[in-house]
Amino acid sequence: MNNSFKDRLTVLFSNDTMTTIASKIGISQVGLFKIFNKGTLPKAETLLKINEITGCDLNWLMTGEGTPFLNENNTDASIQPNNMPHSAIYDVIGKPVDIDEFVFIPRYNIDVSAGHGSMPDDEESHLVIAFRKYWIINYLNANPKDLSVLRIKGDSMQGVLNNGDNILINRRKNKPQDGLYVLRIDGSLFAKRLQILPDNKLLIKSANKEYESFTVDLKTPPDDFKIIGSIEWFGRQINNF
Repeated sequence: MNNSFKDRLTVLFSNDTMTTIASKIGISQVGLFKIFNKGTLPKAETLLKINEITGCDLNWLMTGEGTPFLNENNTDASIQPNNMPHSAIYDVIGKPVDIDEFVFIPRYNIDVSAGHGSMPDDEESHLVIAFRKYWIINYLNANPKDLSVLRIKGDSMQGVLNNGDNILINRRKNKPQDGLYVLRIDGSLFAKRLQILPDNKLLIKSANKEYESFTVDLKTPPDDFKIIGSIEWFGRQINNF
């Protein structure tokens, strides 16, 4: 016997997220979470909807007695209670959150513009930052696997990218173009603004006027020069003094 309605619903929709279940049975996510948390039965029309789309036995659905399907041929032996992909997750004001709407991008403990070393080919990430999957795919037109979060250190890009900012970089975009990029030069990482010049030259500029601009000849670039990726986003903590 499945002792709670939550268990029985989990049996029927073991491969679905909370959002998908709510959509299928025609109730809101908030309503579904209330049912899950209070252990109560939904309205009769919701029970009938579940019966209609799953073919389950109504008596089992309401009481837990018997088997999910009267016809044993319809029973999926792999269905087990409590194997939903994700546990219930809520935001800070108690509203349900569908974790499948997010991707989690690794944040590496590497400083850009003042740190030594290369992009983290073998660097281990200990933190992640969550971004909405829809925004990553439809606005950045990016594959989440190509993204990393690094940290700005120093004042060479002050006013555009400040000391302590987190930056999201797309490592797939590593060809010379106009825009903000992370570069590796002589073993150090720098965040700079790039500008394509005639005769295959690349102008590398800082936002801070104290730092001089310089050019790189892309026909004969320095030995340790590489465009790591484009800067797609930054996050900043605002300190109130």
